[in-house]
Amino acid sequence: MFDSHAHYDDVLFDPDRETLLNELFRSGVRGIINAGTNKATSLFSLSLSEKYKNMFFTAGVHPEHAPDCAGFEDWLLPLLSEEKCIAVGEIGLDYHYDTPKEPQKNVFIKQLETAKGLGKPVVIHCRDAHQDCLDILRGFSGVRGVMHSFAGSPEMAEILLGMGFYISFSGVVTFKNAKKSKAVAEATPLSRLLCETDSPYLTPHPFRGRRNNSAFLEYTLKQIADIKNVSFEKLKQITFDNAKELFSLPADL
Repeated sequence: MFDSHAHYDDVLFDPDRETLLNELFRSGVRGIINAGTNKATSLFSLSLSEKYKNMFFTAGVHPEHAPDCAGFEDWLLPLLSEEKCIAVGEIGLDYHYDTPKEPQKNVFIKQLETAKGLGKPVVIHCRDAHQDCLDILRGFSGVRGVMHSFAGSPEMAEILLGMGFYISFSGVVTFKNAKKSKAVAEATPLSRLLCETDSPYLTPHPFRGRRNNSAFLEYTLKQIADIKNVSFEKLKQITFDNAKELFSLPADL
């Protein structure tokens, strides 16, 4: 299994992070991408990638940190040049809380410009801001990436797929009331599908309420395999191959 988006820098992993990651890699997790959200988490993600062969990372400014990230290019650009930094992310828009919208848009656009200039893919966070996010992305033709834990409609997914984006599914797709996520999974071609945990969040059924980790990716994969009418083993390989293609991961991973 390949976990395309996790946050092992989170304090919830402080008690047992090393033990857990060693066990996950021993038990068959083929790779993990740890997503940065600001300077501190991006640097922590770099340190994890240096410690574990099969750990990669992204660096970027999450929309919730946009108002407080003046001069972020000074630390972001060096991190993006690191060998195991495979994308700019997670970046985007989040209108769920009270974070001012204009700083979010400005920082999002600057990071998309950086990604385009470097030829790196992007990892997009979009919550309750789908039209604005789509409008901004339309201005960056040629930028590839993934919609992380996508929560939009099948119609929006179709537009994004037409723009060359991948769609990533988290444990939300296993929830009983997740009709929209299941519909998006049904509409997403296997060649554009990724799976993630967003650990320690979005733990799949039947473990909702517990701290998530990459071992629980199995339940998300099995749910989507059922929706797509393919075997669990085939979907594991497909999502792994898709991650390798999008993020230019090593051939010998």
